[in-house]
Amino acid sequence: MRTIIAQAVVEERMDFGQSPEQEAIVDGVAAVCRRFGDDYWRSCDDEARFPREFHRAMADGGWLGITMPEEHGGAGLGVTEAALVMHTVARHGGAMAAASSIHINMFGPHPIVVHGTSEQKARWIPPLIAGTDQACFGVTEPNAGLDTTSITTFAAKVPGGYRVNGRKMWTSTGQVANRIMLLTRTTRKEDARKPSDGITLFYTEIDRSKVEIKRIPKMGRAAVDSNMTFIDDLFIPEEDRIGEEGKGFAYILDSLNPERVLVAAEAVAIGQDALDRAARYGRDRSVFGRPIGQNQAIQHPLAECWTALESAWLMAQKAAWLYDNGRPCGAEANAAKLLAGRAGHNAALQAVLTHGGMGYAKEYVVERLLREVLICRIAPVSEQMVLSFIAERVLGQPKSY
Repeated sequence: MRTIIAQAVVEERMDFGQSPEQEAIVDGVAAVCRRFGDDYWRSCDDEARFPREFHRAMADGGWLGITMPEEHGGAGLGVTEAALVMHTVARHGGAMAAASSIHINMFGPHPIVVHGTSEQKARWIPPLIAGTDQACFGVTEPNAGLDTTSITTFAAKVPGGYRVNGRKMWTSTGQVANRIMLLTRTTRKEDARKPSDGITLFYTEIDRSKVEIKRIPKMGRAAVDSNMTFIDDLFIPEEDRIGEEGKGFAYILDSLNPERVLVAAEAVAIGQDALDRAARYGRDRSVFGRPIGQNQAIQHPLAECWTALESAWLMAQKAAWLYDNGRPCGAEANAAKLLAGRAGHNAALQAVLTHGGMGYAKEYVVERLLREVLICRIAPVSEQMVLSFIAERVLGQPKSY
């Protein structure tokens, strides 16, 4: 009897539906997204033009502050709601171009919210919510990659602040941002007690007389720029330092699991968009006197894509729920990112193949979805690092790197 009661309690908690408030969020974001159709996103991609109109519309709708504190104009909601926003944003044809234009607002300011002073929060958060400030992330470096403790960008203490010199890589939105979340060393790695010590986090204005930001030509998501960033003698006032000097590595970790969850939500959404387009084409396209979707060679791969996408979405929702309830979620967030990246990519690839030759044509959009969803397999962490993390932290294997 005790077992039956316990099972009943578990089943009662397993509610995969959305609350009325969450449904309202999805409906509200979808209403904004429907104003920007395939032609809009195609032109942004063709012209490598930042989707300012979309960014402005999301700001005007109040969606850029969904996870930020209410006292500073935000909604004060969790990663679950942020994942619903980003899933909806990526689901309506904008793919990673739409998602990346607002992505940093969902997780990037978290170190400010957790570790910033009251003055810093009041100064920095409202402009982000209003969309009048745009921020970029300066973490990755050419010679460090995923080994964040090996960054060499250095902030030397001077009267009133710091002088910073260094290089950053893959700085998204650097062409349009006016502020940067910048991770530096204030103690060189060889002089630190341990590799993660001596790293300091700043949020500061981009002085383009001291910071050169050069666009990287890339395979997809041309609408949202990625850059090499060259920092030469940039002064950062002390009041722009987040938290304690030398503790920045720990601060940046606060945003890693939410970022993985959001990327998973975006990957699933792009895959679902591609799958919808492929299913529609399968119904409409007739060859040899019958719809191609009548053939199991078309049906079965698409059905498999659906199952993989649904599974990945459930893992992303689980990770978000764990995070929002203060529970460990590293394995789940990483697994969600891995599963969703693969599922979204496979669905987009199958959508192109379902369209045949027309899948290679820009008219049918799926080629752009395939190019953009590939990002979710590469960033923000490689699949190999995810698997190493799970092997070590979940399965108890020796550290492999």
